[in-house]
Amino acid sequence: MSTSHEPFFTPVDINGVALRNRFAVAPMTRVSATEDGSATAEMARYYERFARGGFGLLITEGLYTDRAFAQGYQHQPGLADAAQARTWRSTVEATHRHGARIFAQLMHAGAISQGNRFRDGTVGPSAIQPRGQQMAFYYGQGPYPTPRAMTEEEIADAVQGFADAAGRAVGEAGFDGIEIHGANGYLIDQFLTDYSNRRSDRWGGDASRRVGLLLAVFRAVRAKVGVRVPVSVRISQGKVNDFGHRWAGGGRDAEAIFGALADAGVDSIHVTEHEAWRPAFDDGPDSLVALARRFAPRVPLIANGGLHDPARAREVLAAGADLVALGKGALANPDFPDRIRAGREATAFDPALLGPIANIKPSELAA
Repeated sequence: MSTSHEPFFTPVDINGVALRNRFAVAPMTRVSATEDGSATAEMARYYERFARGGFGLLITEGLYTDRAFAQGYQHQPGLADAAQARTWRSTVEATHRHGARIFAQLMHAGAISQGNRFRDGTVGPSAIQPRGQQMAFYYGQGPYPTPRAMTEEEIADAVQGFADAAGRAVGEAGFDGIEIHGANGYLIDQFLTDYSNRRSDRWGGDASRRVGLLLAVFRAVRAKVGVRVPVSVRISQGKVNDFGHRWAGGGRDAEAIFGALADAGVDSIHVTEHEAWRPAFDDGPDSLVALARRFAPRVPLIANGGLHDPARAREVLAAGADLVALGKGALANPDFPDRIRAGREATAFDPALLGPIANIKPSELAA
């Protein structure tokens, strides 16, 4: 192994969960569950190969949390009941057999749901039509409908849904930790975003107030799973429906969001950008990873975004990240850590892998 790669292969700890190296698999929606949201044997094989290939941490695709408005896609897996949760146990056990750990990512789609078998219509912080178009490779078509603004009771139900799903993830499925999906344009991010959250109550206002839903979800999840289970939060600026979005308040918003998460006691922050090493804003050189490190100085950081190049990955580690999460790089190289350790070149990602539908392909399981 090259000495330049040695930093990737030192162990790291997230709230007592020991990881064998600094490589994680990023959450990636694969719409491959059964119609009723159960994980399948094919999904277990899909996740197992990342563990077998040397990754220290796996983070699942977003799992919907309730039987109301959380589901975002057809064939999305869920944790909305104990039966769904139990279908993940074989995946968790396979991950552990190969020495890796696995976190369940909990997701509520909110206003950008494009496939919910439980409810007609969508909800969000405000009755504002989402930007962009539904994603065809997740069975979507056309513009997003305008959501209905959530009531206080519906917000409370959504928060409880996250907590109950977290309890099932740990108790029924045996996951090692939880990641709360606060990124990429889904419900929590809709509350964080200035143009989609026009509320005048306690859930709206400046960034220090718009982060309120995320903090409420974190506290509810923490209360459900206890202090010994790692609870991470994923944060982004860009969204699946608004790729180039940047926080209106720039560094002030970064300070409000990351500082609030640090004060709340989150166990790690997962920062995702298209290219994680680039400046977050036009008025300074700092990446979002560097800003997270500045405003949450003692919280472990996971960085995601174009980091399949080891040189770029080392750059974000130097900027303060503790782990590097790979998405497309992991799809093309489920054995990425073992390849790097052995000095072998990584395979380039083939976009056809996610088209025309982004489901798991037989060729992936044969690899």
